[in-house]
Amino acid sequence: MTALMLESFAAGQWIGPGADARAIASAVTGEKVAVAGSTLDFQAMLDHARFTGGPNLRAMTFHDRARMLKALALHLGERKDALYALSLHAGCTKADSWIDIDGGIGTVFAFASKGRRELPDAHVHVDGQVEQLSRNGTFLGQHILTPLQGAAVHINAFNFPVWGMLEKLAPTLLAGVPAIVKPATATSYVAEACFRMMIESGILPEGAVQFIAGGTGDLLGRLTPQDVVSFTGSAATALMLRSDPHILRNSIRFIAEQDSLNASVLGPDAGPGTPEFDLFVREVIREMTAKAGQKCTAIRRILVPKAVEGDVIEALKAKLAKTVIGDPANEAVRMGPLASQAQRRDVLEKAAVIGEEAECVFGDPEAFSVEGADAEKGAFVPPMLFRCADPAGASRIHETEAFGPVSTVMAYDTLDDAVALANRGGGSLVMSLITHDPSVARDVARGAGAWHGRIYINDRDSMGESTGHGSPLPHLTHGGPGRAGGGEEMGGVRGVFHYMQRTSVQGSPDMLGAVAGTFVPGSKTFDADRHPFTRHFEELQLGETLHTKSRTVTLEDIEHFAEFTGDTFYAHMDEEAAAANPFFPGRVAHGYLLLSFAAGLFVEPSPGPVLANVGLEGLKFMKPVSPGDAIKVALIVKRKTKRTDTYGEVRWHVVLTNQDDETVAEYELHTMNAYADAD
Repeated sequence: MTALMLESFAAGQWIGPGADARAIASAVTGEKVAVAGSTLDFQAMLDHARFTGGPNLRAMTFHDRARMLKALALHLGERKDALYALSLHAGCTKADSWIDIDGGIGTVFAFASKGRRELPDAHVHVDGQVEQLSRNGTFLGQHILTPLQGAAVHINAFNFPVWGMLEKLAPTLLAGVPAIVKPATATSYVAEACFRMMIESGILPEGAVQFIAGGTGDLLGRLTPQDVVSFTGSAATALMLRSDPHILRNSIRFIAEQDSLNASVLGPDAGPGTPEFDLFVREVIREMTAKAGQKCTAIRRILVPKAVEGDVIEALKAKLAKTVIGDPANEAVRMGPLASQAQRRDVLEKAAVIGEEAECVFGDPEAFSVEGADAEKGAFVPPMLFRCADPAGASRIHETEAFGPVSTVMAYDTLDDAVALANRGGGSLVMSLITHDPSVARDVARGAGAWHGRIYINDRDSMGESTGHGSPLPHLTHGGPGRAGGGEEMGGVRGVFHYMQRTSVQGSPDMLGAVAGTFVPGSKTFDADRHPFTRHFEELQLGETLHTKSRTVTLEDIEHFAEFTGDTFYAHMDEEAAAANPFFPGRVAHGYLLLSFAAGLFVEPSPGPVLANVGLEGLKFMKPVSPGDAIKVALIVKRKTKRTDTYGEVRWHVVLTNQDDETVAEYELHTMNAYADAD
């Protein structure tokens, strides 16, 4: 193929390779597939992000940005075949590419969905409950989250050129922060093709994303406290970058996902012949061979009960012997080459270090067969399985990561020993536990949780639907303590918050409501000029209130409700027992009777804009209601959220008070209301 001339996208312009550009070789054939390296004005890129991209994104609400992400994912999904074709040159089989390409697109979909469901259709996210800071509630506190006003610099690893880019971009853009993407050069031709699709779609606002094909020069030295660095790669590179005096001096946020000596533990109950034993072997084989072991979540240390160590090794060797290595374009091939010759040299060097403390029981890099390719020209290595006879006494195998198809079997005596060995990794992205014993799962989670970002537990009950040891999911955090970098990428909306500033705002209810875009109890209200349930979504205003008439609760009401529902709890039916209860003055009304009466007081029964009651939140009963008490309701428009082209969600603050204006209950009611033009 003709070598691709990779371009950077800086300040809205495509810029081709410069004089210092370098060639990128195919992992399969060693031939030149691309040229990368542009001379860029990094200050202009940062200015474009800060003063064009940032304002454009912040002008959108969370839901606007979520819809943007969904459109982007759909656009990429329709064009992914071109990315699959390019990934062959990076040594990826079709299964490997699926993890990277479809996994990345799926991650964007997931963030788009969570943005619509879990974030407001607003510019500010309210974090937590209002804090009352004064006796009468006229002075309150509230935490809010707003987008940082700088740029996010994404430095990505070579092993996942698509997923690695998209799993950072999705939460960043959803937060409202522009990004500058720097992929690893070795596979940057795949990342550039995907990025070009995004720009050509016209979906993203100007300045939202930029791309560096080549080095970062003095980019990091130009960052400010409003900028973020999100890095994936080696611990050594992460240490160099995050230790930069400029980064430290300015407290610039640095999110790292780096080296990880992940472990997988076979539970003491999961012996040969059990579904868990077979599952364990499959998981290890998959993690050793998928992406040729070039996964930050791959299993590097295999921890098994001493009694079954030999059985595990023999089962793994039998599976590895059937693994076809070669050209990933060949459908019979199950493992392609490493991403580059440099990566091959590094893996072999690290494997030699592991070999100082462990015996190689499978895989000879000097003698293995390759299907449909030249082993000398491509970056091929065989899967290499080691056995360490003294894992407790060893040190380097707990410190050395060969970033390829290399893993070491270690036997343990007790479950505590297994946990201690897993924790010797010094902080890992993930550990897995294969067991059918809940007590084993409990003890391992308690003992290993502090050293691991994720604990994956699998058995015969969950294996049919489980996602696998090595699959980070956008719903959960991806990161880990210690040598894993201390970062927490993704994690649903938690990942979004990495690119936002948490600020405590203090003031009156009206001030906090104006800032947050929601009604805050204590804020000024106004009476509805007609029943709110007759008003369409766009007509309702925050603070608009319906005050109902009163209804007296009788003893007959209470007894009828008890008989009708079967709820004959003594507090409602036995005067003497109820009076002996410290919470009640005697027989009292059911809480759910009060909710039913409240609905009867505020509901407008005629067909109208209210389409459905879809739930309530935060229900609190604050004072009992005795027979003879009268209740009334205040129904207040609290928040509005667009959902579709025909209806939106309205959240109502509902307050029930008695004849003395004392609050007896309150909650948040959710309804779906039609737009006027949808009738």
